[in-house]
Amino acid sequence: MNEFVALASATGDTTNLQSWIKDNIIPLLLLLIAVMLFVFAQRGDNAKAMRVVAGVVIALGVLGIATTGRADDVGTWLAGLITG
Repeated sequence: MNEFVALASATGDTTNLQSWIKDNIIPLLLLLIAVMLFVFAQRGDNAKAMRVVAGVVIALGVLGIATTGRADDVGTWLAGLITG
């Protein structure tokens, strides 16, 4: 029981976990979205696949605003996707 109490009271450092998430979560999410798009395309549900793509683009824009604080640049990037 003492080992459990000692383990529960130990302080941890989450900087490595935070840096791993910042470095790897976006590529992992994009990989997951790509797999979902392949599944939807195999089913013949292309409209649902396009809704997923639109949701991913919006989510990436919001994530970019949240992580960088550069709302003007993210807005320009999103507008560039539509206007070319």
